[in-house]
Amino acid sequence: MVRVTPKTMYALHNGSVATRILEDPFVNKKMRLMTIPALALGAVALAGSPAMAHGDSDHYQANLGSLNGSSATGSVMVDVTGNQAHVKMDVSGLAETFNDAPYPHVQHIHIAAQGTCPGPEADTDGDGVVSTTEGHPFYGHIGTTLATSGDTSPDAGLTLEVGGQGGAYTYDRTFELNADTAAALEAGTAVVVVHGLDPATLSAEAQEKMSDLVPELPLAATSPAACGTLAASQMGAMPDGAPDTGVEVTENNTTEMLALGGGLVLAAAAGGTWIVRRSMAKS
Repeated sequence: MVRVTPKTMYALHNGSVATRILEDPFVNKKMRLMTIPALALGAVALAGSPAMAHGDSDHYQANLGSLNGSSATGSVMVDVTGNQAHVKMDVSGLAETFNDAPYPHVQHIHIAAQGTCPGPEADTDGDGVVSTTEGHPFYGHIGTTLATSGDTSPDAGLTLEVGGQGGAYTYDRTFELNADTAAALEAGTAVVVVHGLDPATLSAEAQEKMSDLVPELPLAATSPAACGTLAASQMGAMPDGAPDTGVEVTENNTTEMLALGGGLVLAAAAGGTWIVRRSMAKS
């Protein structure tokens, strides 16, 4: 149980009604004992509650798991209000360089299939790599391109307009969501896929192959590296396995942690992203 003291009440209310009740000699002692805990609980509830301004939004989340032997992991959160989508994605463990430059990773929300990520059994040609084409029956075609700026339609996927470079990055953007992707989110069949593998991690056979989408690029460049199905969630809820904050909550600091919760969320910083355009066939 959280112990409420005059000092705690002053910190929570900063000279508000609770403080005046404590100082008013004409207020009945029993009334003070009844009122102060109620005010304290109200303050704690407000500090730990999601903002009500987003009550008309729908929220989706996914954990990104590795594909094709990559070390990629991450989390994705999508908030949809009307026809506007806010996508926040943190990814790490991706291939870092390509041709001695930061690796450009193309990323999409795929739709209109099983709504799942492919396993090793999807490798139908036995080269040790699940290509984008082999993964298509599981996660579907491009519904939305998670581009840094400009067009986010499926057609934007044809230019490899990417959302991040290097081994780790944050993607954070709000854009107009098309009806097909919105329907897939509601149906639970929308899948986030991040592409781009380190060729050195592939079999000798796969290293010699060219992309099934862009013949002038190696197979590794367009093959999926991370994948996760977006599922409905409550606002502000992080996917299971989200990074720990490093702060331990105990009985004595419950009130303080609830009050700080909103601040910790607001402190998340967005990372830089890049745009690279290159001809690409629709996946």
